[in-house]
Parts: sequence; structure tokens; C-alpha cells
Amino acid sequence: MEVCNRKMNLWANGPSPGELYSFPGSTSCVGVGPVKTTLNPMVTGTSVLGVKFNGGVMIAADMLGSYGSLARFRSISRLMKVNDCTILGASGDYADYQYLKQVIEQMVIDEELLGDGHHYSPKAMHSWLTRVMYNRRTRMNPLWNTVVLGGFYNGESFLGYVDKLGVAYESPSIATGFGAYLAQPLMREVMETKPDLSRDEARQLIERCLKVLYYRDARSYNKFEIATVTEGGVEIEGPFSSETNWDIAHMVSGFE
Repeated sequence: MEVCNRKMNLWANGPSPGELYSFPGSTSCVGVGPVKTTLNPMVTGTSVLGVKFNGGVMIAADMLGSYGSLARFRSISRLMKVNDCTILGASGDYADYQYLKQVIEQMVIDEELLGDGHHYSPKAMHSWLTRVMYNRRTRMNPLWNTVVLGGFYNGESFLGYVDKLGVAYESPSIATGFGAYLAQPLMREVMETKPDLSRDEARQLIERCLKVLYYRDARSYNKFEIATVTEGGVEIEGPFSSETNWDIAHMVSGFE
């Protein structure tokens, strides 16, 4: 019996048996050239804060891109409008955030072009992000970001968290980076005493936490944006700056 060693192509430009289509931006040739993965994030953003209030969700982040310990870029936005009911903020590597933002924007355009009256809900986008992050993690090339996603859909507020490993959860208040240690206790203290915040109370809480982070987090910056999503849509405001007082700074010692 004659054995044919010629490779069989099942269909043109399709994946080989057992393989999957590549995610946008990935290489199709395996084993060619050096391994190109993010070993360390380069330009990074610090904390993102998110809190639910009565009738919507508020997310805030400063506008500093740090190159190591250098405050290199001081006017970059880390908040984006996904659609009329969803907002997103990201900390971590800024280049990975830009890539993720580009993919999401194209997804939203493709969905709108269908013209069927449907669009991505906050929960759907949150679920999609968990799959993307976990997929990249299992390929040993994670998107080096921690994402906070908020939305208001069908009369319900949504606030979710996804990190670079695919770990995900929902919570009334969320903080990433150093904010998980400095700002999250402040937000939980307020929300435990009054779970149903008004929009103004949520704004005051967010601004107070951003001020504390500016005082205590060396990678934070006193220039920030605030994104709000309600039944009326999405609004991204800023940049803003907090009024600070450094009169007692000379009394802080032991960190030289």
C-alpha cells in the first residue's frame, strides 16, 4: 500500500486539526524567531477606583503613566466608554491597555453594524474579559492589566473586577493597585454604614480616596478623571485636581 506523506489541507486559510483561530494581534508562525512576551510592564498606571451608587456606577483613575519610578506621562487617560451602558478602567501596563481598548472598540463597531438592536451588556463584557485574560495567561503571555468594569443595564448597576490571571468577581466597591490597601478600606467603611449612596456622596468618596492615594502612593498623581454611567448614558469628566495640604509633611520621618 502506498503511503502519502503530503500534508492535507482541509480548507483554505483555516486552522489545522486540533488548532484554533488566533486572537487578534498574535503570530501565526510557531517557533519562528524569538519568544515575544511581556516579561515586565514598562509604562504603567496605578490604582483604579470604582463604587456603586443609587442609579449607576462611578469609576475614577489618575492620569499618570510611570516609566519605572519616573513620572513620565502625565496626561494619559485610563478610562474608556465601551458603549452607552458600560465603562472601563485599567491599571497596569499601558500598552496592553491600548491593545485591549482597540480590540473592544472594534468588537463594539462590529456589533453595531449588525443593526439588530442589541449591544454588549456590562455582564457580557465582563465575562468576555475573564476569558481573554485567562486565555492569555494560559499561553504564558498575559495582558498585564487589572480591569474595573462598570455599567447600568436593565435598571441594575454592575461593577466587576478582572486581573491578568483571569481572577474575577463583582463587588459594590472595587480598587486596584495600591488602592486595594489604602482606598478600599475607606470605601467599605462608608458603604457598610450606608450601602445606598447618592451620586454626590459617591463622588465625594471617590475624590477623598484619590486624595489619600496621592498622599501615600508614590506612583499616583494629582490629576484624575471620573467616569459615570447611569440610565441616561456615560459621562467622562476631567481632568480634575484635588486641593492638598503638605504643611505636616516635614513631620513624617523614618522613610528616608
